[in-house]
Amino acid sequence: MQQYPKAKKENIEERIFGMTIKDPYRWMENGESEDLKTWLAEENELTQSFLNEIPQREEIKKRLKQLYDYPKYSTITIVGEKIIYSYNDGLKNQPVYYMQEGINGNPEVLMDPNQLSEDGTVSVFLNGHSKNNRYLAYLQSQSGSDWHVLKVLDLEKKEVLEDQLEWIKFTWAAWYKDGFFYSGYEKPKDGKELSQQNKEMKVFYHKLGEDQSQDQLIYSDKEHPLRFHSVMVSEDEKHLILVISKGTYGNEYRLKRIDDQDGPFQAVFEGFNNEHFYLGSSGDDLFFLTDKEAPNKKVVKVNARNLEIVDLITETDQVLETAWKFGAHIVTLYLQDVISKLYLYDTQGQLKKEVQMPGIGSVIDVEGDKELDQILFSFSSFTTPLGLFSVDIATGETKAFKESTVSFDTSELITEQVFYKSKDGTKIPMFITRKKDLKLDGKNPTLLYAYGGFNISLTPAFNPSIIYLLENGGIYAHANLRGGGEYGEKWHKAGMQFNKQNVFDDFISAAEYLIDNQYTSKEYLAIHGRSNGGLLMGAVTNQRPDLFSVVFAQVGVMDMLRFHKFTIGWGWSAEYGNPDEESFFKYILSYSPLHNIEEKPYPAVMVITGDHDDRVVPAHSFKYLATLQDKNTGDQPILLRLDRKAGHGMGKPVEKIIEEYTDMYAFLFQCINQ
Repeated sequence: MQQYPKAKKENIEERIFGMTIKDPYRWMENGESEDLKTWLAEENELTQSFLNEIPQREEIKKRLKQLYDYPKYSTITIVGEKIIYSYNDGLKNQPVYYMQEGINGNPEVLMDPNQLSEDGTVSVFLNGHSKNNRYLAYLQSQSGSDWHVLKVLDLEKKEVLEDQLEWIKFTWAAWYKDGFFYSGYEKPKDGKELSQQNKEMKVFYHKLGEDQSQDQLIYSDKEHPLRFHSVMVSEDEKHLILVISKGTYGNEYRLKRIDDQDGPFQAVFEGFNNEHFYLGSSGDDLFFLTDKEAPNKKVVKVNARNLEIVDLITETDQVLETAWKFGAHIVTLYLQDVISKLYLYDTQGQLKKEVQMPGIGSVIDVEGDKELDQILFSFSSFTTPLGLFSVDIATGETKAFKESTVSFDTSELITEQVFYKSKDGTKIPMFITRKKDLKLDGKNPTLLYAYGGFNISLTPAFNPSIIYLLENGGIYAHANLRGGGEYGEKWHKAGMQFNKQNVFDDFISAAEYLIDNQYTSKEYLAIHGRSNGGLLMGAVTNQRPDLFSVVFAQVGVMDMLRFHKFTIGWGWSAEYGNPDEESFFKYILSYSPLHNIEEKPYPAVMVITGDHDDRVVPAHSFKYLATLQDKNTGDQPILLRLDRKAGHGMGKPVEKIIEEYTDMYAFLFQCINQ
């Protein structure tokens, strides 16, 4: 067995609903602990010594660097007739934002986030724009943290204003007159910025040119400190729309006239049992996407004067993933067996045309503006890098706007979609990408990825690192488990709260399908999941350690009894249930990765996290790893990969992404070739 750094154990026990729960590594929750820093340094030394001895590691990095070195486009934002998009000409750590006037305009650099830090760890995300199309808010993040600084760009002068708002999370700048509404928190205690529970989100109004200390408090709710609050403004600036949620699913919408400052908000959608999303407005008509009485979602129209709700685009057998409103048009994105379909409607709910897709794959985002006669969308697949496409509203014609091009040949690669049965007989879809002529003899290195939660649909998307696996005789499999949104809210609810075990069963059945059909064998099968998918990795590794050769558990929620005590973890109770309630406690305990590790042999495991992850705090990974190293009776390595100056994943520099996949593939091929 491998000798691991000694992690001290403390005698911490709690009696919870008649059960004794031991938590010997709770001290790891203190990020300032000197003992933790020492242990992490020893773990890092062990991991690096293991990886440094892998002869093909440098070759892997060299090839991955080549694969990532291609011109690539990503986000689009449209402000009036101005089109703003992000572009990376190769290996820049952060994409550069360009702006042009209309489809045929000449692009100019608007902002280069690479100039904000030497190592590329400062990232920028565009936010809401003013009604007069002059100002654009953006969020700036350091080292991948969820904390943002909100700043404002003057698009005419191409200058950053002096306005700077701090302690911002999960907000949208909703512009009104000469300022905007936004959501924020009080400053956390010193040293606790990345772990302290985030409470009492408030809504403020900020007037351009004023200091943040002068911002006007618009809404707060001290009686319910664990709630999210945000507001939006109707297009005619007459109505303020308040959104309240207790977690990651379910929200209330309330409405009031902006000029009636002291008047109460009126309920449009009450309770937290359904999900709604504001699309836009035309006069007194407000448009919403909702799953109320429509698990596959529909679009409704709400009259702001009498709050009458009318169905506009009714529910169908296909899942209405999301929708957008641009001027007199509503664009809908449907999923048909996880494949994107885009349709154009008018604001009376009449279907105008189906938008021609560039191929079989995923629409990532759609953007438009009432002043532009085009709609733009981004599109990708497992073998096609993300490109930007325009749609002529009058004719429906789709054209390439900005296309990413790769230097390697993808014509020899194929993606097939299969359907397999889970433990209870439910049919689950899975995408399998490989070389066309690959021999299916059970000896192909295979990476199986999944998520399975939070109503998130895992649709096909391009990842250059996967090409390396395919080039080396590997297979990439991507399973669409219950808990996601691929087949609407029924699919989501079939994998949440008391149905969470379905997600694990779906994943285990995916692995068994790949083995039974000779794509791979357990000796060549690696699995990977991030965040909620990291929880998935921990659970299935506990339940079926015999089924996998290599496990990548990344930024995972591993301590399911304490997830709600850090940052915004309380919001996940909508998905998992509240472990402070007895019925949920016992069910959650039955699968919690940290609490179900036994003394037995485990496969090779790489636990991956970032030191600035304030979404799923790294203590989850530390406690899980220490327990797994202590109880593993096998001889496979159990290692920690701690990424410095990195968070949950958003805004990660390209250099760090290449290093991460280098270490993952080195670990994978080393462990399956033993």
